[in-house]
This record gives sequence, structure tokens and C-alpha cells, in this order.
Amino acid sequence: MPCERKPMRYGHSEGHTEVCFDDTGKFIVTCGNDGDVRIWEGLDDDDPKFITVGEKAYSLALKNGKLVTAGSNNTVQIHTFPEGDPDGILTRFTTNATHVTFNSSGTRVAAGSSDFMVKVVEVSDSSQQKTLRGHDAPVLSVTFDPKDEFLASSSCDGSVVVWNMEEQTQVVSWPLLQKTNDISNAKSLCRLAWQPRMAKFLAVPVEAKLHLYERGSWEHVSTLSDDLLTQPINVLAWSPCGQFLAAGCVGGLLTVWDVNSKLCVERQKHEKGFTVCGLAWHPSGSQIAYTDTEGCLGLLDGLSTSTSTKKPTKDYDDLFDDDDDRLMDEQLSDTNSPVKNPVTGDDDDDDFLVPATGRVRNRGAILDDENSLGQWKVGSLPEFGDDDDAGSTVVPVTAPLGPLRPVYEGPLPTPPQKAFQPGSTPAHLTHRFMMWNSVGIVRGYNDEQDNAIDVEFHDTAVHHAMHLTNSLGHTMADVSQEAVLLACPSTDELASKLQCLHFSSWDTNKEWMVDLPKGEDAKALCLGQGWAAVATSALMLRLFSIGGVQREIFSLPGPVVCVAGHGEQLLIIYHRATGFDGEQALGVQLLQFGRRKRQLINGEPLPLSHGSYLSWLGFTAEGTPCYVDSDGVVRMLNRSLGSTWTPVCNTRDTCKSKSDHYWVVGVHENPQQLRCIPCKGSRYPPTLPRPAVAILPFKLPLCQTSTEKGQMEEQFWRSVLFHNHYSFLSSCGYDIDEDGQNQAQKEQQELLMKMFALSCKLEREFRCVELAEMMTQNVVTLAIRYASRSRRMVLAQRLSELALEKANQTPEEGLQEQEEEPEYCSTSELTGGRYRNRQDQEEEEEELAEEEGGQVTGPGKPSASSGQPRVTNILDNMTSSKKSTPLSGSAGKQNKSLVLKPLAPRPKSKAASKKTQENTEPTPVQQKPADVPPPALPADSTENKRPKTGFQLWLEESRKSIAADHPDLEETDVIKEAMGRFRTLSAEERLDVRFLRYVPKSVSKSDWSIQFALKTAYPLTLSSLSLLTRLQHSLLSGTESPPNQATKQPVTFSNI
Repeated sequence: MPCERKPMRYGHSEGHTEVCFDDTGKFIVTCGNDGDVRIWEGLDDDDPKFITVGEKAYSLALKNGKLVTAGSNNTVQIHTFPEGDPDGILTRFTTNATHVTFNSSGTRVAAGSSDFMVKVVEVSDSSQQKTLRGHDAPVLSVTFDPKDEFLASSSCDGSVVVWNMEEQTQVVSWPLLQKTNDISNAKSLCRLAWQPRMAKFLAVPVEAKLHLYERGSWEHVSTLSDDLLTQPINVLAWSPCGQFLAAGCVGGLLTVWDVNSKLCVERQKHEKGFTVCGLAWHPSGSQIAYTDTEGCLGLLDGLSTSTSTKKPTKDYDDLFDDDDDRLMDEQLSDTNSPVKNPVTGDDDDDDFLVPATGRVRNRGAILDDENSLGQWKVGSLPEFGDDDDAGSTVVPVTAPLGPLRPVYEGPLPTPPQKAFQPGSTPAHLTHRFMMWNSVGIVRGYNDEQDNAIDVEFHDTAVHHAMHLTNSLGHTMADVSQEAVLLACPSTDELASKLQCLHFSSWDTNKEWMVDLPKGEDAKALCLGQGWAAVATSALMLRLFSIGGVQREIFSLPGPVVCVAGHGEQLLIIYHRATGFDGEQALGVQLLQFGRRKRQLINGEPLPLSHGSYLSWLGFTAEGTPCYVDSDGVVRMLNRSLGSTWTPVCNTRDTCKSKSDHYWVVGVHENPQQLRCIPCKGSRYPPTLPRPAVAILPFKLPLCQTSTEKGQMEEQFWRSVLFHNHYSFLSSCGYDIDEDGQNQAQKEQQELLMKMFALSCKLEREFRCVELAEMMTQNVVTLAIRYASRSRRMVLAQRLSELALEKANQTPEEGLQEQEEEPEYCSTSELTGGRYRNRQDQEEEEEELAEEEGGQVTGPGKPSASSGQPRVTNILDNMTSSKKSTPLSGSAGKQNKSLVLKPLAPRPKSKAASKKTQENTEPTPVQQKPADVPPPALPADSTENKRPKTGFQLWLEESRKSIAADHPDLEETDVIKEAMGRFRTLSAEERLDVRFLRYVPKSVSKSDWSIQFALKTAYPLTLSSLSLLTRLQHSLLSGTESPPNQATKQPVTFSNI
């Protein structure tokens, strides 16, 4: 019995929900905890008619144009159908009615109540009532005998009773259920069901099994069960033909049995595993509608209720060729199909269990159908000789049973998610959003009056609104500040078409169209800056220019799910494999176009919440990829952590009800905003009236965010994540907002200092050092001061060592760390003050580079062409433009390696250099030879204003010794030799050199005014604590105390 499980949709608020079909099967009618009865023209009806019957509606029944409901006002009401007009009150109870049902003719209504009574009321005359008393607890369910002679009821007292309605007496009572004092505490609703037409069996759910009792004898004749059915059965429903029995259980499993064969012919799992509390067969027997305790409505479609039990097996066997059947039956027969060799003996309904091959025909029961959306493990063989099935024991035939083949017990594949367009509502809706993004809105109308497309722009300065006739039947759309892109599927006569309205074009022909190859349909499309992309059913992605030129074409690794574009970036989501156990196995590719095309992410798995699917994909306004899954989790690409995806928000946290959702339309990083539309009771908003956009805050799911520490950690890392786009845009050649970047860094450093102070308060000194490693140099200085004033001397010493370690970092180490960092990692954010320290090292250690043209190039500053025009990134909500790009070719070959700027003037030729070396002896006070004219000043005049570095001071003192050891060295070689010697110096020796940099020569070491000189001249960006401590020891050794202690205190921790 193959069937398809349709996606569930919101029907009512959370709580008990029931469902039924009308007599024609045209309408689905539901009632729920919100007190409404909704009349659906189909599962896709987004505007069902509703009738309010009270605060809550517990049960409903529909027959012959009469709708009966049991509400929270202790009454059983009747309405006309489908008009919904009130038609009076049938009966009243002292408490709430729990279940109502019609008899087969629709002339009577039976209702059970929490006051232990069952009433049978005539629809035509409500004064004719019969009351059945005998239950000792609330009534769970009632059901009529199809012959209108008996009525069965179940109760919380644990009994199932059959009543004679005319005599109002109990015919039989079975103690089958667990006793409870209220329906809310019952393990199961125990909805009884009488077999229609034949009226042969009464089905009673008992725990995880179904007991069948024979009408008249009231004997237990059979039990229906399934190995995968472990939760209590809640509701039952017979097929209209009376051969199949469907059951919905507490765990969400939907099971269908063939009563004649006692076999389970269909299994379906609720997509969320919620309890099934309502079940109804379509009058044609091809569909089953069901509801759950969350107020959602679902549908099983394509059910086959044919009475032939051999056809499904034959259809399955036809999937195998003759050779396969021969191999499977090699021990018994050479027949090609079991159906061709009938069983000897009576040809009754049970013969199909053992075909002529001697192999139990269990394949139809085990593998329901390969196209079914089954979410459960495969079934098991029927149990032979069950004591409960007195009339269903199968006698083995003459052919011996072959060995049972192993049965697959592993997880079953998940149906792959279909391709969709982000920012659009489902295509089956007559009025729908084809696209809603940060540029505009594209609406589609397909009704009896009109088939058109409306395009509306948020900023009318981009373009005025457009109204397009949808004669081609376009189903996909995208809009940018340059164009509108549309696509339609293929038909028997026409190919799939791609249409572009390039309204930003400067010529008169603003529209172009292209036909896709035969048999190839457009599945997803998007627009970028100057390009358009379409993914097709042939696993291809076709790239066009915005003017219609075909640029690129490449194959996709799997069926596309959706695509998104922004600027020069293209994001592709596809099925990389088959998912199992409700999981989607999606892959992601991120490509960057422009002058240098590259693939940033190549086929990495896309993380999703457990059992969810992708619901939205796009970019932030700043160009960072992000997506949303069906569980409401928003994830953003973290480029600084190896292109990983970080969850930044969960929209479900702000939903008031489980049936509410947020429909995302845009994401902004600065300011941090998630723009979305709240949808009450639905996943999609209606087109009219125009829905209002709400703004949700971001919040990283860190631990213990209710504490002060957790809150500051969340704010810090969220700030780091949401400002990574500065590094990416800068690396791509865009001018960035330096004020915004500086403000973000300032905010991060303030948070680090607050966390540092909190850790000091909690006496977590090791944690303080960890936080200091992420600080900049100035903030580390503040941390040292804070630790000193807090009298945490050990911590202050550790921080001083950390500052000294950063200060002594060599340029080579800095460059090596820079190469090891991620491509778009923000160095100043993740490594604290190391970025600033690299500049200090450039001042201390610099190299000379001789070029034929006399041009000097610094590290990270390639020569640029000023003639490159600036291109604006129109999709970003920021003023950004392309930076000039480095020169290539022969000019680029001159800069073979990174070099540093010279310390001393360079002679124009080697002869001049030699003459200078011979005639002039450099001294610490005079470096320029008198007979050599000074070279031209570089463009950056600020370099000449910098104070001398420690290396320069050391070179002045050591130049004589180097020249004496190597008299033949040129100026460049002298500096290289000096750098080699300087690297061998210890940290203490280097610090002595830096001491000379800031202390005036007029101040002697025995002068107490050195303390003031250090405080005023020595910047605290170095290891202040360590230097001043060492200086104190050097000054106090062998020296008497100062005459005035009040004004000249020794250098201590307290006055740093």
C-alpha cells in the first residue's frame, strides 16, 4: 500500500485536535483547543473558513450536512455545513462532553461526557434522548454499531462496554484499560471503531495492540500488532470498504493493517514524533487525514484500498528480472514469479501468505514501497500460530518453507528536500511572494481574474514599481538593484525559459530571454553584481552576464536545493548524499567571481538541526553567507575560524506558540538586525494585507548567559563574529568604514577589560592572563595598573612578562604568525596587541633593499595603479569602493620579497658607498657623510619624524666595532651584520638599549630625578612593571635614600 506523506501544516493552537471528512470528501474539517472549527478545501488551503463554537472544541462529527461539536460550555451544538450557521443545541452535560459521533444513517448522535454518562440523541428531535449510565469515570469514546442496534463506549474506569440502545442496558463489559481519574491522565484516548458495512468486528485499542471482537458472540477473535509499534494506540479509523484498519499512536506512528490477512501494509512516522489524536479516512479510501496534539494537520495520500491481496506483491516482484527471481527461488522452483504458481487448495484470503515458491511472501509487508516516505524500520514477518488469532492460523502447504532471508534493520533514507527559492512562499498558492529581499518584493497572482507579477522596490529611487503579465507561467524570481530575473518550468510544447529585465541598462533593449536545452528545467536562480545564475535539473549551473552573455557553466555534485548571490559571491546548496533518520545531507559551495575567480568553500557539509531542513539562504547586507533551518536556527559563516558556521539566533525562542514562526527576509551585521515577518499559526505570511517586518536580536548560544560573565562573553564573541566582514571586504579590495571598525575594536577591548576586572574579583588570575592575551597593548597596560592597584602582585608580574614577550617579538615571527592566520582573520581582534607590536618591530629591525629604479617598497604596501576606476558594491548597504590593485607583470617581479625601509641614507652607487666608507667614520651623533648629498625624501615624510629605535641606537654604538672587524663591508652589509648581532642579544640587553632611547643623557643613574624622567618619557606600551622594578634595584644598590621621602619615593608597584 504505497502512499505519500504530505508535509504537515498548522491548523489550531497547541492541544487536542480532531479531524473528519465531509460525505463527498471535498472538505477536511478540524476542531481544536482554540475553540474554532476550520473547513479546509485541501491541505494547501491557506484561508480556511472557520466557525467559533466556544473557548475549546473537544470533538466533532459530520454527516448529511450537519456538523456536531462538543465544546467547553458543556453542550453538544449543531451547525449547518458548509455554511456554519448555528442550528441549536442537541444536549447538555454537567461537565464537558468528550466525544461525539454519528450513526451510519446520520439520524442519531452519541456523546460521552466527563460526568460518566453517555447520551444518544435524535438529530431531528433533540428531546428524544436516551441516557446510558454505568461507567464510574469520564467517558473516553463512543461508537455506533453500523446496524444501529448496539453502542460501544470506553471509559477511564478501565472498561469497554457494549450497550443495547433500545433497552439501555450493558451487553458486555471488558476490563481492558488502565484506570485513571481523568481524561488528561489517560495513557490513550481509546477511540473505538466498528467495522463499516459488514459490522463484523469491533476494534479496541489495548496498549500497543488492536483487539478485534466479533459482533454477536463478543468473543476476542484476533489481535493486530506490529513489532515497531511500542507506544499505546490512541485513535482508530476503518477504511470505507471495511478491509483496512488505520491506527495512530502516542509516539506518532501511523499504521494500517489488512484485517483479512492480519498484516501491516503501511507504516508512516509523524515528522516530529508528536502524538496522533485525530484520524479519518477519505470516502474514496485514497487518503487519511490526521492531526496531532500540537494542532497540526497532516495527510497520507495515494493509499490503495484494492481488495486484491496478490497485486501489490506481483507489482513488487515485477521489479526483479527473471534471473533475480530464479536466484531467490533456486532451492524450490524455476518459476519466474510466485503468482504464476498458485497454491493448491482453497483460494481464500490467507493463501497469499505462502506462495508456491514456499517462500513467505513478506516483501510487500517488509518494504512497503520504495517511493513511500516511510520513516520507520522495515516490518517483520507475521506471527504464525498466534493464540489470540484463533481463526487466522496458517497451515503450511506441501512445499517446504525455504530459509528466511536476512531483513534490513538499519535506518531508512530520508526523502530529499525539494528545490526552493529563498524568500518565496510555496508555488501552489494562488497569491504568493515570489521573492522578498533587501531590494524589493516580487508578488505572483494566479487566479481566475489575473495571472500577473508585481515588482515593488523598497527604495523607489532604484526603480518604479512594475506590473508584468505572466503569460509564460513564471514560478521563480529574484530582484536586485540592476535587474529582475524570472524563470518558468518546461511544458510538453515549450522549453524552460530564463527571462531577465535589465532595467539599469543604458540602452533601449532592457529585456533578454534564453531557452534552456530540452529536458532541462530551472530549479533555482539568483542575481549578483553584474551576473545571473540558474541551477537546472541536469545538475548544471549556468552563469550569465547581466546583459545576457553566457559566461560559465559547470556541473553540480548533486541536485540543487537553492542558490543565493551577493556582489561577487555565489552560494550553492545541494544534496551531497542521501540522508537517513530524518536528516538532510546537504553540501555547500561558495564561489567568488571578479578578476580572480576562486572557490572559498568546496563541498563542505551544511550543518542543520536534528531532523530539520533548510528554509532560507542568503547573505547579510555586508556580504557574509547565512541560512536558517526549519527549527528557526540562524547560522552565519565564521571566516576567521576556518569557514565554519556559527549559530547566532534561534527564532523559536521568541515565538509565543509552537505553531508560530518567523519568515526571514534579511540579515544585517551593522547594526545587528535579523529582519523577519512573524507568522502566527503558519510558516508563511499572506500577501494581503502587507505583513509588517519585525527585528529580532542576535544571541550566541553560549553557556550560562544568565550570569554576568556569560553575558559579557556572549557580547564579546558576537562583536568579533559580526565584525569579521571588515577583514573580508578589505582583503577583497573594498574601502571599509575605519570609524566603524575602530568603534568595534574599542567595544571589544572594553568588554575584555570588564571580564578581566570580574575575573580579578573572583580571584581567577589564570583566567585574567588568558583575557590579557586577547587585549591590545594599551589595554594590557590598563590591566597591569588594575592588577597593581588590586594588590595582585603575581598577576601584575605575569602581565608584565606577557607584555615583554609581545614587545620582543621579532619581525620574522610576526610575519610567520601572519601567514599562519586564516585568510580573512582579523588580526587585531583575535591576537590582541600583536598587530601593533609588528609595527614596533618594524621600527626596531629594518632591512635595506636596492632596486634598479631606486624605489623602496615596504611590507604589505605594494605599488598600486592609481588609474583603476572605482566600482561601487551596489548590494552592500555601505559606502564601499574597490581599492586600487597591485601592478602585475614585469613591474611586479621587481618586488621579489618583503623588505623594510632603510635606517641610513643610501649612496647612489657602489663607488659612492665605498668612498663614504673610507672617508667618513660614522658616530652615534653623526650618520650622514658630508661629501655625499642626501637622497630625496620618501613620499611618507612621517618616517623621518619617528624617534630612533633601539636597534638604531645600538647600531650607533656598535658601528665602530663592526667596521673594525669587517673593514671591507659596504653599508648594506654592515646593517645586515648588525641585525645578525642584534638578534643574538638577550632580552635584558635589548631592554638596556631601549632605556637609552627614552632617558636623557643628562640624567645620571644616581640622580633620583630619573624616576620622573621615566614616567614622563617612557611610554607604557612596553613592560612598564618589569622595567621600573629593575630600574629601582639598579638605582638603590649602593645608594642612600633620598633626603625627602615625601617627594622622592622609590619606584614601586603602587606608583606605576
